[in-house]
Amino acid sequence: MERREGSLFHAETHNDTKNAVSSIEIPGECREADACIDHYLWALYQRTPKEDTIKVEEQRKVAVKKKGKTVTVTRSFTKLVDEDFTWKDPKAAERAGMPMMDYVIGGMDRSFKLKLFHALRAADEAGLSPGITSAFRDDYRQSLASGLKAATERSFHGGSSHGGYGHGLAADVVSVKGETADQRWDSSENLWKWIDAHGKEFGIGRPYLDRDPAHMAPIDGKEYAAHHHGTKVQHADRRSSAG
Repeated sequence: MERREGSLFHAETHNDTKNAVSSIEIPGECREADACIDHYLWALYQRTPKEDTIKVEEQRKVAVKKKGKTVTVTRSFTKLVDEDFTWKDPKAAERAGMPMMDYVIGGMDRSFKLKLFHALRAADEAGLSPGITSAFRDDYRQSLASGLKAATERSFHGGSSHGGYGHGLAADVVSVKGETADQRWDSSENLWKWIDAHGKEFGIGRPYLDRDPAHMAPIDGKEYAAHHHGTKVQHADRRSSAG
């Protein structure tokens, strides 16, 4: 077993799975302790590459024929670009004057963290190697987000209109299993299918499914209910639960 430096957790390797990722083992006495839950989710965050593919518009001059003559025109093209967003959370945490773990994990709603902990722990034990790419995001961090995203102050990750720090009700979850981005995408799709099948047992789900597949939220919250008709909202923002 390989102990993680500076952590309460250590890794246990799944030997029966090719390209398996070490799972994070938790001492039994820690299962309900807030500090241990935070450290577990932080360990999942730390082991996850912060990468994405975004659409970038660019202008190019091309030669075309018009009325028998060749002319040069400017056209817009969209290309897919790999983006490393590792720098964004540290920048936001520094701006907020907080250690990274306190910012990324501590900013989430306490009840949601507990649900996420139990769900991702079960997924880890099932060999799906979950990881977290993004958890709490304040308005500043949300303004740095790329691609499909909510308005800066309205993000359920922790936007000011939903209570800000301590009230984050979203996390982006992927699988870290695989040596290449394509392999990790395939593994993530398997993880998301598992969440769709089992997430409700733990109180979490994917509000947007394929439109934003990694995005997780509590199923008793406003965001999930807005996209799954018939879902009862019990604790929409949980403003009193984050001590």
